[in-house]
Amino acid sequence: MHILIAPDSFKDALSASDAAHAIACGIRRAAPDATLTHCPMGDGGEGTLDALLDATGAERREQTVQDALGAPCQATWGWHAETRSAFIELAEASGLQQIPRDQRSALHSTTHGVGELILAALDAGAETLLLTLGGSATNDAGAGMLEALGARLLDAEGAPLAPGGAALANLQSLDLSGLDPRLAQLRVEAAVDVDNPLLGERGASAVFGPQKGASDADVATLDAALAHFADCAAAVLGDDHRDLPGAGAAGGMGFAARAFFGASLRPGIDMVMEQVDFDARLADADLVITGEGQLDDQSLSGKTPVGIARRAAASGVPCVALVGRLGEGWQACHAEGINAAFALADGPMPLDEALARCAELLGDRAESIVRLYSAASS
Repeated sequence: MHILIAPDSFKDALSASDAAHAIACGIRRAAPDATLTHCPMGDGGEGTLDALLDATGAERREQTVQDALGAPCQATWGWHAETRSAFIELAEASGLQQIPRDQRSALHSTTHGVGELILAALDAGAETLLLTLGGSATNDAGAGMLEALGARLLDAEGAPLAPGGAALANLQSLDLSGLDPRLAQLRVEAAVDVDNPLLGERGASAVFGPQKGASDADVATLDAALAHFADCAAAVLGDDHRDLPGAGAAGGMGFAARAFFGASLRPGIDMVMEQVDFDARLADADLVITGEGQLDDQSLSGKTPVGIARRAAASGVPCVALVGRLGEGWQACHAEGINAAFALADGPMPLDEALARCAELLGDRAESIVRLYSAASS
């Protein structure tokens, strides 16, 4: 029996690599002789950088930058000297996982640290940038990133805006003349894990703002502020990207990457599968086990489990998803190649307990699945 283990991270609990290890431990209890292939994955969110560095052999570098609330943090990025390529994961600088749940503030969080990482890449001589979007604590449509790169966002009195998406409601002048000139020669490819537009009921603020600490009132404030920012950007750039699929990724960073860098936006899971040569790993597999924190109707928009399942289905390999929670509309994932999906909790439990026991619960579910698969195959 050959099992391909290809999970994403479980937010606030396990990295993709740790999740793969936990699944493998459970499988070993049921099938000690099984051949296991570990393939930690990412779709643009936290953990994607690790998958890319492992696949490409890029150098791991560290940079001190601002986190989403402006505090200093150590962020990892990747440098591939042979191809003059930089790998930057937004979540390393502005990630939700870095901010305690009781401190998350969608109104005021900033992507300034992402801009600092891009400056480090430019200083290294980057000609190509692979920017992975997802797992953000931010909802500022890249405004903080632009300021770090030299843009000026000013209010009616000519003062710089405060950090965060809410302050964009006061934007009077968007001055791009000070942007680092090296950006003009940088080819940018952005990996997105959703296809949401910037604004509206499927936009960045409405869909993802609440998990970043936004109340209903905050969502309305942020959506209006981002709409104003999009108006200002369109007036300066002569083009409007607010409705682009993926523009709402990472609190509007998809919008910023396309509008200000001319980036191409690609589903992050497709990009990562290409980099790790996923099809070659899949070729000999009898079963695929994938997973992440939640499976729901949003998973159809580019999340790891569905991307993995689609590729597995095309090769005729069954795929099972292990997830922290089965959310609304998860059943639609069956049509995309997920043969079965299981939530991890073995009974009612507080979130903190579920997070603390994530590795244990993953191993238990994986063991049960492989025991059932073995019985059905015998």
